[in-house]
Amino acid sequence: MNPFENLINAIILQAVKDYRKTLSRCFRHPEKLIYREDKAALERFFRSGWFSFLTDINPEMLIRKLSQEVA
Repeated sequence: MNPFENLINAIILQAVKDYRKTLSRCFRHPEKLIYREDKAALERFFRSGWFSFLTDINPEMLIRKLSQEVA
């Protein structure tokens, strides 16, 4: 892999880790607005043109799989 591919993978992997953590917090503390806002921001990233530029991963499938995993 070239350095750019490593960077792309690291960006996506970090977003996935952050989303898992945020989902877990949302389930434990549904009253906390900050966690819902973080979740919405990460979902916007997954659905963004920037994300689709970085990868061919279907964002809706990714969000659904991660939600099922954490639930």
